[in-house]
Amino acid sequence: MAAPAPPLSHDAIVQDSWSRCRAFGLNHQSAPAFDQLPAAGIAQLLDRHHSLVQTTHQEVLPYYENILSNSNCLIMLADNQGQVLTSWGTQRFIEPNLARGFQAGASWVERASGTNAIGTALACEQAVHIEHDEHFLKANRFMTGSAAPIFDAERKVIAVLDVSSDSYLPPSHTLGMVKMMSQTVENRLILNLFHGQHFQLTFNTGLNNLDSQWAGLLIFDESGQVLSANRRADNLLGVRLSRVSVESLFKVSLLELINQPDGLPFALQTSGRNRFQCLLKRPKQAPIQARVFAETRATEPKIAVPTAISLSTLHFGDSRVEKAVRQAERLLEKDIPLLIHGETGVGKEVFVKALHQASSRSKQAFIAVNCAAIPAELVESELFGYEKGAFTGANQKGSIGLIRKADKGTLFLDEIGDMPLPTQARLLRVLQERCVQPVGSSELFPVDLRIISATNRSLREQVQLGRFREDLYYRIGGLTLELPPLRERSDKQALFKRLWEQHREPSQWAGLSREVLDLFERHPWPGNLRQVSSVMQVALAMAEEQPIRPEHLPDDFFVDLEMEPVEVAEPLGIDLNDAEALNRELQLAGGNISHLARRLGVSRNTLYKRLRQLEN
Repeated sequence: MAAPAPPLSHDAIVQDSWSRCRAFGLNHQSAPAFDQLPAAGIAQLLDRHHSLVQTTHQEVLPYYENILSNSNCLIMLADNQGQVLTSWGTQRFIEPNLARGFQAGASWVERASGTNAIGTALACEQAVHIEHDEHFLKANRFMTGSAAPIFDAERKVIAVLDVSSDSYLPPSHTLGMVKMMSQTVENRLILNLFHGQHFQLTFNTGLNNLDSQWAGLLIFDESGQVLSANRRADNLLGVRLSRVSVESLFKVSLLELINQPDGLPFALQTSGRNRFQCLLKRPKQAPIQARVFAETRATEPKIAVPTAISLSTLHFGDSRVEKAVRQAERLLEKDIPLLIHGETGVGKEVFVKALHQASSRSKQAFIAVNCAAIPAELVESELFGYEKGAFTGANQKGSIGLIRKADKGTLFLDEIGDMPLPTQARLLRVLQERCVQPVGSSELFPVDLRIISATNRSLREQVQLGRFREDLYYRIGGLTLELPPLRERSDKQALFKRLWEQHREPSQWAGLSREVLDLFERHPWPGNLRQVSSVMQVALAMAEEQPIRPEHLPDDFFVDLEMEPVEVAEPLGIDLNDAEALNRELQLAGGNISHLARRLGVSRNTLYKRLRQLEN
């Protein structure tokens, strides 16, 4: 599976477009042709794209009314030939002699109209922003525009969405908005195409952006074959998703996946070790014959989350975690920034929440921001806020931003190593001056907050590579605390029991079997505490009121326990009812259930159950 092609740089897009325009025989003085369709052709055009126009108008634009409130802005929808289908907003800024170019049936392909947002977005098949002087034809230089192509379920460009104005449109905000709008259209088209007939998996980097239009979307059938996916899913997983198996994308069996409760977020890990928060939506029609979680709990899923987290509950004897807690406690009320370093899933956010709860700011806001999850084009307005009307698409009431929302409380900047460099410069100013200047405003707003950062990267290396500001690194890293990965902790057994206690139902008292505790102890846990929580929830659901045994664990749990396969000329031909023979072969296999199961030609769970039956 090929990874999505990397996007072209802005300069390359404009230069390539100008080269094409010259090859078409255009010059800067050429008049845009627009190639207007006759009335009959326009009627056929609109009839052919009726569903696309209706979806955009009725199911997408209502969520972006703030764009239409900008009186100098025009939104245009064109087909994959660059022909205008319809528009929303004002046309007052349009030059009178070019008005026909903004009517249904007019063409904005580069051959007819030179470099422009619609035509150039179609030519390079990516979102573009074209400034006044970047238009190849001087006649079009009265406006700026941002456009993004819209792809169908087969990854073919079917349309393009454009936002144009005669005023300056900041590329970062307008591009981010038009990308989001086009992604929304694509999502709606995919969902409308399948009408809830198949499984729908939504996933993203964190819980706080799981319901956004930037979430990945997969549609798959009962066999696990991916029928459709949006481009965000391609980008998050790094592969093209046409007709692949969902089991090849995530470390989970199909049975475990389709048994996840509706509406309850859960974590999945990819083969590349990335972890995503997910939501599953089942088909509306014919019920799927799959094992369901305990029916008494399926309709009302319960999440056992403590209302408050104390520092004392973060460790159970591990010296490295205890040291980190002790050091953090000493700095609770001091204005010394903390940088938490550790692998994904070690509990960095839980650690910071506990610090917040133990501090004098506990009654104030705790704002967690995943710097890797916010689209790069929108990160500054999200963090620093913006003045009303600061850019196209800005809410007319403005926004105070996440930093000011954390005033008097704690701001947690997770994955800070993924913050764009321009945003790093603005954050540094906030840290130095303790003031925030919203986008589009000249006013400074004082803030009183505790900033704690976290990363799973080496920021020193990022500094050396020029990807992270050195001055910001020393500003946020007054004290760096290292949280060890689970595989290196000395208090694992106590942690396993604590997580069992956290996730179990009141009627589940049987606990963890010795076999499972031994497997847990041997496991490398690449996903750390987050992975343990996921495994524990599945195991509890499978075990119901029995003790958790190996057969209750998800299949992907055993992948990291596998040793190199043993070469076997022929499969073993022993009787599965022969306890003595089975135990003898298990000893010869060094106790490795997986190897013995392979040699017997049965599943690991079947072998576990057979051994248990023969013991009784």
